[in-house]
Amino acid sequence: MGRMPLTLLAGPANAGKVELLLDRYLDSLEREPVLIVPNRSDVERVERDLLRRTPVLLAGRIGTFDDLFERLVREDPDTRPVATDAQRVLIARRAIARAKLNGLGRSARFGGFADALLAAVSELESGLLDPAELEGDLARLYAGYREELDALGLWDRDLQRRRGAERLAGDLGAWHGEPVFAYGFEDLTGAEWALLEALAGRTDVTVSLPYEPGRAAFASLAGTAEDLAALASGRIEELPPRSGEVARPALAYLERALFGPAAPGEAPPLEGAIRYFEGAGPRGALELVGEEILGLLGAGTPPERIGVVCPSLERLRAPLDTAFGSLGIPHGFEGRVRLAQTPFGQALLALLRFAWLGGGRRELFAFLRTPFSGLPRTRVDFIEGRLRGRAIHTPERVLEETESLNEGPLVALELAKTAATPLEAVRGLAASMLRAAYGLDAVGAGETSRQDLRAYDAVARLAGELEDWIALGGTLERDDVVSALERATMLLATPAEPGHVAVLDLLRARTRRFDVVFVVGLEEGSLPRREPASPFLDEDQRRALASARLQRPDQVSRERYLFYTACTRALERLYLVREAATDEGSPREPSPFWDEVRAVFPADDTARWTRRRALSALTWPVETAPSERERLRAVAALWPVGPGAAEALAAGNGWERRLDRARRAFDRPTRLVNPAVHAWVGTRTTFGVTELERFADCSSAWLFERVVDPKTIDAEVDAMLRGQVAHQVLFKFYSGLPKELGCEQVSEPVLDDALRFLRACFDDAVRGGVRLELTELQRRELEGSLWRDLEQFVRAEARSELPLVPRRFEVSFGSERSAPELQRGLDLGGGLSLSGKIDRIDLDPHSASGIVQDYKSGKSVHSAAQIESELRLQIPLYMLVLRDLVGIEPLGGLYRALAGERKARGVLRAGEETVAGLNRNDYLDDEAFWALTERARDHARGFGERIRQGDVHHDPKGNECPSWCDLWPMCRVRRA
Repeated sequence: MGRMPLTLLAGPANAGKVELLLDRYLDSLEREPVLIVPNRSDVERVERDLLRRTPVLLAGRIGTFDDLFERLVREDPDTRPVATDAQRVLIARRAIARAKLNGLGRSARFGGFADALLAAVSELESGLLDPAELEGDLARLYAGYREELDALGLWDRDLQRRRGAERLAGDLGAWHGEPVFAYGFEDLTGAEWALLEALAGRTDVTVSLPYEPGRAAFASLAGTAEDLAALASGRIEELPPRSGEVARPALAYLERALFGPAAPGEAPPLEGAIRYFEGAGPRGALELVGEEILGLLGAGTPPERIGVVCPSLERLRAPLDTAFGSLGIPHGFEGRVRLAQTPFGQALLALLRFAWLGGGRRELFAFLRTPFSGLPRTRVDFIEGRLRGRAIHTPERVLEETESLNEGPLVALELAKTAATPLEAVRGLAASMLRAAYGLDAVGAGETSRQDLRAYDAVARLAGELEDWIALGGTLERDDVVSALERATMLLATPAEPGHVAVLDLLRARTRRFDVVFVVGLEEGSLPRREPASPFLDEDQRRALASARLQRPDQVSRERYLFYTACTRALERLYLVREAATDEGSPREPSPFWDEVRAVFPADDTARWTRRRALSALTWPVETAPSERERLRAVAALWPVGPGAAEALAAGNGWERRLDRARRAFDRPTRLVNPAVHAWVGTRTTFGVTELERFADCSSAWLFERVVDPKTIDAEVDAMLRGQVAHQVLFKFYSGLPKELGCEQVSEPVLDDALRFLRACFDDAVRGGVRLELTELQRRELEGSLWRDLEQFVRAEARSELPLVPRRFEVSFGSERSAPELQRGLDLGGGLSLSGKIDRIDLDPHSASGIVQDYKSGKSVHSAAQIESELRLQIPLYMLVLRDLVGIEPLGGLYRALAGERKARGVLRAGEETVAGLNRNDYLDDEAFWALTERARDHARGFGERIRQGDVHHDPKGNECPSWCDLWPMCRVRRA
């Protein structure tokens, strides 16, 4: 059979290449032509396009290259089944496990090694390379992979393509003269090139290629164009530019001038055909897009005629979904996503990780909190709160306590653990999750339910593939199933779904056309993208294997072509969108492609059609707000500058109450006026000393900390827990010292015995006093650091020369549990009294005098001057308790730090030899000493009266909130 040269249709975008190719396809219908399109998603779209040209299609075939390869090997007597992606990963793992590796041995232990190997193998196979043509570890791994395929009687997709091309070249009965038409391809693999070459010798082949010689936009396609031109043997039809016939003048000019030498003076006016959006952060930029789309939809543009093109769907899917969802824009993502990134997949994997792979509380409740668990949200909240409040985290204890609080076993977990095989468990769990979420009736028709059904279908198909693997003699462990589920992908939406704005990546946009196109992600680093390097095939190896078509075009050239294509998809309007700053306000440089487009047109015209949204623009202007929610936010933002206009707008829309709430959000009256609360605080007569100190710090902080009393859901090892344990240890130690060692003080001669006793007290306190289920690291950190502090504290006591003897410990007053003589508490005057607990009282063995000591688990203590200036009431009031209730003459009071330098600071009476040797700035004469204590009583009484009156303000000391205060969101305080 004589050679039939290939026909090459070449030309720029919008030159009519595909339309001409489809016309010739229709003209040859009587010969059963074959039309090759780039993706399966294009098949249905092309069929609709053809049906618009002719009333009926009764002949011909439309499919991808892979469809054609499958057809060629279908009648091959040596044909084999094709391994799925999940099966290829298992095969690669087996090959890696059996291979003897030199330099890659350590890397082979990680899960990503198999993925990287498969990517390299796919490139080698698509280049028609055999293992014998390689060297080193890669050659051994490639050979092992091929041996595993042969042992299982399988091909992978690339081997099937290679076999199809070989059969077409060597078997005359493999093709019957049907003409072939192909479009949408820029890079041809070795198998695809061999297929076209063989077809050109058998039948008429027509290929459409976007290409113009010498243009920078098509530089990445030069190699493909040269190869096809050589095969065409002169049958090349170069179509002239025709963008002016289908697109607006500015868009047609951009197609000719982009990445070219055209002078700005030749450019037509933009007239809104090309617009530029600059926003702060992903959401700021995408909200600009969303607002514009709402305007387009309101003006009558069908949603399916609008396309949003992204460099990467994975990076922008979440912020785009949030921005469009909040504005009510119907949209659909065209592409594939990992099952693990969908709610259904996340829930299933979380449950399997807990049941099979030793996951903890986080994994279990990631499943239980979803509708797929079947448990009410309130019950899950209660159970998780109890577990987190007790820091229960080990899998065994999490399961035990969860089932106990749930009053029964978790059905899904039982299914995962008791199923006969992992695949049976996965199938059963997927079905039970759908039943739990939607019941036994038909699943709803919303977008959420459709996505869940797609995810369920992906799980079912994967389970079928893995069952086929077992039927081939393969083995399957639980972690293999989880790994396969993590890698599984699914379609997000049906391409060109009516009534939805299409969101697609640069590759899928090549064969689409819209009235309006938004190209987003035009920041430096986002476009052009950095190509990930293969750990197996570096550039030197590719050059050495150039004959196998492994050399890839320069990444920047490739991205330049894809960007050119995206810009030519619009017929009416093109929007270029970039982030001008990050969410933190740091500037971001634009993509060089952004600058290339702006350079095509005059600067003043470009500036006229540029719109910016600053980081400070938290709302839209009222007149342009795209939704009711945003209009309400805009009215609230208008109130500070125009209260009359804001109130009028609110009244006209029935938003008076909402505006009032927004207006008072940061300016609320804090005085307690609720009758129930006022009655409660108004009847109080006893106040704790630490409570009054907190009120002195800030009465608003007192309100939220002591009355509202918010709790953290996660129990943790914090300063409060350390302080509780330290107080308990020191109480047991000093109160038990006389019985254990026969002495009341720690001195150098008994220090070793004292430390052994201290350790016993410490161990008892940690075991019995810490109810949290600590991790091993937390327990070691707590025991190590706290023991070190306590040991050094006791050693310092042994070196002290003070003759005072510790006699009384944990002296409670002002409560029913106090000793009878102490129950009345310290009289503050005005019918108020004080309650509290003194950590320790040291007495002079020769007189009825002593000092009070208060332990501080941290490093900070307060001097006499700080006690006065910072309203530290504890020590002065404790000394009054010592005198008026306990009956001991106070010599002073000390704060004792247990950490850091372990300083002892406080207030001491000058002239008392028994307490000499401490910081001299803390000694006061008798008049100043007692004046300080009486002022503390007056302050305490005043704070107690304010509490009874409900007199609460935002009044931090120094009129500035400390940086460590975490109550400001509840106080509604403006902070920088």
